[in-house]
Amino acid sequence: MQKYSLFSLAKNALSGHRNWQQAWRSPPLRDQYDVIVIGAGGHGLATAYYLAKEFGTANVAVLERGWLGGGNIARNTITIRSNYMRDESIPFYVKSVAMYEGLTKELNFNMMHSKRTMVDVVQTYPKMRELRRRQLTMDIYGSTYEQISTDEVRRRIPALTGGGPDARLPIIGGMVHTDAGVNRHDAVAWGYARGADELGVEIHQQTAVQSLIRGSDGAITGVETNRGTVRAKKVVVAVSGHTTTITETAGLKLPLRTMNLTAFVSEPVKPLVDVIVNCPDSGFYFSQSDKGEMVIGGAPDMGQSFRRDIKQNVFEDTVTSMLSLFPAFKKLKLMRQWGGHLDIAHDASPIMSKTEVGGLFVTAGWWGGYKAIPAGGLALAHLVAKGTPHPLMSSFTLDRFKHLDFIMEAGTTTAR
Repeated sequence: MQKYSLFSLAKNALSGHRNWQQAWRSPPLRDQYDVIVIGAGGHGLATAYYLAKEFGTANVAVLERGWLGGGNIARNTITIRSNYMRDESIPFYVKSVAMYEGLTKELNFNMMHSKRTMVDVVQTYPKMRELRRRQLTMDIYGSTYEQISTDEVRRRIPALTGGGPDARLPIIGGMVHTDAGVNRHDAVAWGYARGADELGVEIHQQTAVQSLIRGSDGAITGVETNRGTVRAKKVVVAVSGHTTTITETAGLKLPLRTMNLTAFVSEPVKPLVDVIVNCPDSGFYFSQSDKGEMVIGGAPDMGQSFRRDIKQNVFEDTVTSMLSLFPAFKKLKLMRQWGGHLDIAHDASPIMSKTEVGGLFVTAGWWGGYKAIPAGGLALAHLVAKGTPHPLMSSFTLDRFKHLDFIMEAGTTTAR
């Protein structure tokens, strides 16, 4: 694989950039592999990469019904953080945040990673009490979270001109999560794809898995695709909101429901906000991209849906809340909007687990799974290769639903 560097950039500039190697191959689809990963998004590609890199399992096929990185990894607000509440969650996300910081070097692909801090703007005393409790738990695991005054909140976010003492919900203080950052979602997908391909993993786009195939003993034997039958004794389902669509073809029902989470982007403006702003009481969050766009997210639509666009009432609620604190943003023009579908478990915590169907593994239930891609891929690869849960994911298996060992971890941005 060609190494990216300033030297290679200058060398290829001399030929008009016509001699770059392909980032990954497009090999013919074979009829048998050791492992099939369904879904060429962040979690699917990361799982395939770590299977090859950490566990020597390179005879892997990643099957994607559309194009690489075209699913939920392209439909999020790229926020990377570890400000969670539960003892099971925090170490996992601390690990993932740390892995993200070294991903550019490891994959030799510029993630444009920016560790820029998240500021929680707090407007109610119950929320402040909740976040203080979270701070004390996070301190145990080395995840940074500190309380700051109202004046410090406004100093860090000069554009924050609303929420004064006469407002319906005045600002009473804030919390700062210095480990938080952002990067480029397409770079994450392409970097993992390039790294996995170099290690021998095959990536097959436009290859839709129509059903799972079980043998006479009930175990997985492969998948049926629009390009024919492909055999494997291990199959990983990493398809975000469509997990149940796939698993039910094998007669497996999971404790998941699919919901829509929306976001939208403004026209680009000059640098205005250099932190990630989260307003949990009002129900919105945003950051400014490297292009100058305001990338804005709101609360999920709580109704079950597979839609991939935005509901007008959800959009209006988010904008109304945002303008109450940032009235100057009323001048911004909306450039584009989208929705991503999330499959959410009953306790709002992820599922990384083998299933009752032998050889079938799932990664699902992510309430914003972008931040979890590196650790999620590593932990699931460990499970697939060794058959036992990685210590980081031992609490996130399907067994917890049998024994009611729920990990109640609601979303930490806009859940209400």
